[in-house]
Amino acid sequence: MTDDTAAGDREHPHDTREAVLFGGVYGAVLASSMVAALTQYGHTSQDSRRYDAAWLLVTALASALAHGYAHYIAERAPHRRGDALRALRDEWPLVAAVVPTVLVLAGAGVGWWPANGVEYPAFALNIALLFGLGLLTARWSHRSWAAAVLIGAVDALLGVFVVVANAVIK
Repeated sequence: MTDDTAAGDREHPHDTREAVLFGGVYGAVLASSMVAALTQYGHTSQDSRRYDAAWLLVTALASALAHGYAHYIAERAPHRRGDALRALRDEWPLVAAVVPTVLVLAGAGVGWWPANGVEYPAFALNIALLFGLGLLTARWSHRSWAAAVLIGAVDALLGVFVVVANAVIK
């Protein structure tokens, strides 16, 4: 028996937990990569940090739009009115994952803390976010605590990889 269910008959074709993990990991790695790229040449003024925060947010929104649109186009089934907007709405975890880094950069941009060296707390924040996302989703999947910590550590290694790559490139 084949499943001829149209895409419109299911409200969320992608599991929310899957979306949180995928979007969160993607967003945290994107944020770390953008911070590394934007600070590569040592621009550490308050103005440049405000600019960095704005570019990170714009990049996250563009990535979410592109990813949501790709999901919408890739589903080879009849679509109902509003399915495109629902596909875009489902990308909120990606944008949410970059918000803490945007706030760190924006805070440095308005003088809440020094603009010089703010990439290191941003990296640490994203590595912690990656660890937490891995741990949380593993526990949602009823994995043991040991397995969940291991999965969190592997996710955190993605962030460490970005930090190491940034150090090597500089």
